[in-house]
Amino acid sequence: MPEFFIGLMSGTSMDAADAALVDFSAGKSKLIATHRTPLTAELRAALLALCVPGPNEIERMAELDARLGELFAEAALALLKKSGVSATDVQAIGSHGQTIRHQPTGPYPFSLQIGNPAMIAQRTGITTIADFRRADIAAGGQGAPLVPAFHNAVLRSSGHDRVIVNIGGIANITILPKDAKQPVTGFDTGPGNVLLDAWAERHLGKRMDEDGRFAATGKTHGGLLAGLLSDSYFALAPPKSTGREHFNIAWLDAVLQEYADITAQDAQATLCELTAASIAVAIQKHAPTSKEILICGGGAHNVHLMQRLRARLSQCSVESTEKHGINPDWMEAMAFAWLAKQTLEGKPGNLPAVTGAKRAVVLGAIYSR
Repeated sequence: MPEFFIGLMSGTSMDAADAALVDFSAGKSKLIATHRTPLTAELRAALLALCVPGPNEIERMAELDARLGELFAEAALALLKKSGVSATDVQAIGSHGQTIRHQPTGPYPFSLQIGNPAMIAQRTGITTIADFRRADIAAGGQGAPLVPAFHNAVLRSSGHDRVIVNIGGIANITILPKDAKQPVTGFDTGPGNVLLDAWAERHLGKRMDEDGRFAATGKTHGGLLAGLLSDSYFALAPPKSTGREHFNIAWLDAVLQEYADITAQDAQATLCELTAASIAVAIQKHAPTSKEILICGGGAHNVHLMQRLRARLSQCSVESTEKHGINPDWMEAMAFAWLAKQTLEGKPGNLPAVTGAKRAVVLGAIYSR
């Protein structure tokens, strides 16, 4: 008998609301159907504006919270229509929401996601679980990354060490030792697509550099790359996590002031190298015995980025998670469906060795239909 859950996700790139229907029966994670609802340019701009301090933030946040709640509900309903599955057959929705601020360090750490889950539950008639990061932060963790727990559940191998690399707006790695007695570790390595997308939008008028073609026309600027990599985040020991609050176009512009003559193409090539270098260095330092690197997230489709990763990790196989039966585009949405299942079953959803929490805790708040 099917055991259906829906995962809803909108990541750092803020390009769409992703909805995935997953069947967890028979101890497996089978992707049944997917649906993507793009964010309009106006909505994306409003969300991006909310990621930095500005006027009238509370009212703007409350309004966007309601708008996103409606959008996520529409995405879930469209998914059900596409799949032919009834809402009554779905046990729960796990909604990540949209992160607008992630401040996991300091005297009062927090991570804030919006997308009214009560509205999702009411519109769909399906119990909705959301606000996954807060419990981990309360337990002393950073609330991120959370997807490594799902990686551990579906991609750990007893035959060899593996690293899963998720390249969304921010990139993160999950280190999966073959020894079941060894803990799973992982952390955010730094920018994934966030700077590449911002630079492409500025110079191409597009939301992304498709296949990395723009980057491929340029050359890496060694001085700029060194300047970018000198940021203190890269030297931090894990556990650590980051977001748009740190790595954004203003951060890039501040570094670029010393390189006024650099071409747009060379800057894009250097940003691509920044992503590849920061991921590769993290793997080489923290997972030196891993020879199998599996890539998921939008970065898996960036041909130039994948080439640069393979060049920097030449002693490893670098492939998409597709080879192991998980579509790289839907890993995170599937993960939040799985986290919803964990919550309903009263099981922890975090990995303390990843987030830095003092203990494993059940994540999320439940909103009844």
